[in-house]
Amino acid sequence: MASDPKADGTRAHPWTLKTPSLQSEFVAFRDAALDPPALVVQVGKTELRYHLRCLDDLSAELRRRGDWVPLGNADEQKPAPEGSVESWARSPKNPVGGWYGLKKGLRGRFGNYVPPVMEKLGMADVEHNPKGNRMRAKA
Repeated sequence: MASDPKADGTRAHPWTLKTPSLQSEFVAFRDAALDPPALVVQVGKTELRYHLRCLDDLSAELRRRGDWVPLGNADEQKPAPEGSVESWARSPKNPVGGWYGLKKGLRGRFGNYVPPVMEKLGMADVEHNPKGNRMRAKA
């Protein structure tokens, strides 16, 4: 995928990003016109959608925790590691009261795709190790 020099995170000019491990590329953009407004992630032919508010909500959660938080990436069908970004994104205690993922069967992988978007927007620091990555609120 060639990077668009005009990339501003819109459908017309999406971001081309890499997963935290830097092993895979994906495309992401914000679409406030969807109901509900969504962060759209395109991985090959698969489209995932997350509540757009996840960016601000996760930023607030990271600031509340005040330290590095493990990403804990997992598919929807697999359990998320306790205390991870992925488990928070599924918790009935988060601001949306459950899953930030909007498409049943594709609601997981939050910890893989949302952190790079937040890093691109300058909202968070994200580690880029082969495994076990973490993120924290930008100081």
